[in-house]
Amino acid sequence: MLVGFKPMDDEHHAFVEMIERMQNAAADELLPLLDQFADVANAHFDSENKMMEETQFPPRQCHIDEHMAVLKSVAEVRELLANGQLDIGASLVDELAKWFPGHVTHLDSALSHWMCKKQLGGKPVVIKRSLNLQHDN
Repeated sequence: MLVGFKPMDDEHHAFVEMIERMQNAAADELLPLLDQFADVANAHFDSENKMMEETQFPPRQCHIDEHMAVLKSVAEVRELLANGQLDIGASLVDELAKWFPGHVTHLDSALSHWMCKKQLGGKPVVIKRSLNLQHDN
């Protein structure tokens, strides 16, 4: 999940770790992990949203809207989990594992390029590697 902009790369690492922890958790362990994930996601999305707003990143609204949609889904599933509907948790985790790589490839990489051009005058060089996130196709 490297995009070549260290602040984002560090946050992506934490994001992926949380998804992996949730993938490996039992259904009855998911609620507290989802709360931790929500904290990580909120911090990560707030950081990116702030970068986009402060630098007037042109396609920022689409990116911000996607962040808000993920947080809304997390909050809705969290409520269902809290009410005992444990089966929904695994579905959310699977969807997050499917969603995140595409989000990074398309939206976060564009933001990384923008930030590097703003700060350093050029695009980042990134060597990609595969992740071990599990998801059903």
